Amino acid sequence: MRILFLTALALAAPAFAAPIRVDINSGIAQPLPIAVPAFATPAVANTEAGSTAALGAQVAQVISNDLKSSGLFRPLDPAAFTTTVTPPDVLRPQFASWRTVAAQALVTGTVTANPDGGITVGCYAYDVFSAEELARNGFVTTAAGWRRAAHKCADLVYSRLTGETGYFDSRIVYVSETGRKTRRIKRLAVMDQDGAGHRFLTSGQNLVLTPRFAPNQQTITYMSFEGNRPRVWLYTLGSGRQQAIGDFPNMSFAPRFSPDGSNLIFSMSTGGNTDIFRLDIGSRRLTRLTNQAGIDTAPSYSPDGSRIVFESDRGGSQQLYVMNADGSGQQRISFGDGRAATPVWSPRGDLIAFTRMGGGRFSVGVMKPDGSGERLLTNAYQDEGPTWSPNGRVILFFRSARGGPVDLWSVDLSGQNERKVPTPLDGSDPAWSPLLP
Repeated sequence: MRILFLTALALAAPAFAAPIRVDINSGIAQPLPIAVPAFATPAVANTEAGSTAALGAQVAQVISNDLKSSGLFRPLDPAAFTTTVTPPDVLRPQFASWRTVAAQALVTGTVTANPDGGITVGCYAYDVFSAEELARNGFVTTAAGWRRAAHKCADLVYSRLTGETGYFDSRIVYVSETGRKTRRIKRLAVMDQDGAGHRFLTSGQNLVLTPRFAPNQQTITYMSFEGNRPRVWLYTLGSGRQQAIGDFPNMSFAPRFSPDGSNLIFSMSTGGNTDIFRLDIGSRRLTRLTNQAGIDTAPSYSPDGSRIVFESDRGGSQQLYVMNADGSGQQRISFGDGRAATPVWSPRGDLIAFTRMGGGRFSVGVMKPDGSGERLLTNAYQDEGPTWSPNGRVILFFRSARGGPVDLWSVDLSGQNERKVPTPLDGSDPAWSPLLP
């Protein structure tokens, strides 16, 4: 869904620094009280997605839910509001009224019907106590694209108050699971990061695993057992076209794109060994990167494309290793108790998320690229398969209960803010997209 930016609003944004700032390292310790009243409409008009008045309330709710999910904000109950917002109030808020409900920040805006059937969503953020405007922008979209406009507004507020890039206007691809444990039906599914806009991509006729987004976000690579032959595939979101990568005689799996989208790295079994290979997508040239006894798999590029982290049991147990992008300089980085697997490099480049296995439990943790500073962020029965939010501040993973469901969960880097991500069926193997354009 394409969204156009209304630059006239962006050009009028204030130049002064924000008087308030949210501490991104505090987790849920002191979330900022914030008011997000229903967006006003200059004139009530009907659209294909409903009236502009109804959309104004829905936009505010999505923004509120996004900000709350971060653990950094505490949206106030609209029932406590002592005033409503009219179009003039958007530019001249009644700050005294918002102070009475203890709001420290205010997010408000407008939803306006356009002559072509689309809408314009105006988004404004204010510091209530200093009575200063913090940010403004506008988004022109189809009426059906109102949710993306709301996510972009939430990203604007998050960015202005934390100093970090937002992550709400993004998508998640994952493996949807149903059926008995011994005969699971696994389908690719994609949805917005908050669970909205859910749709299945494959029928479930063939087992699928480990979907991963390309940097362009329109292509997904994954492993499929079509014809009982495990191979790496590409799926184009716009057309639904599926294409096998190569016609290799042996099993290939665990694919992931390079940061520039020109290469795929994956594992392939050859001669009784499993090693990591790089495939140039354009030329189909295949390069072997590892050649050690054992299983080398789950490769992930650093954001600058210069290094690769992967897991290997070459030393006798599953551990994490890093190497240069050409396969040189291989060295182990994970130590301590238990095993380590499923590494993925943060978009910021500062951390590697992974699964720590030991003592009958699986936990999601992070470490620095040299292996130092290891921290476990979760402590449930079986948490695994981490993937990063676009800004590198939140990790999505899947959690298996003893004899129960398999669900998607997220946790921030503080380890304090956990939340369940809704899916219609069981979910595993998630991958988070970059921010949408």
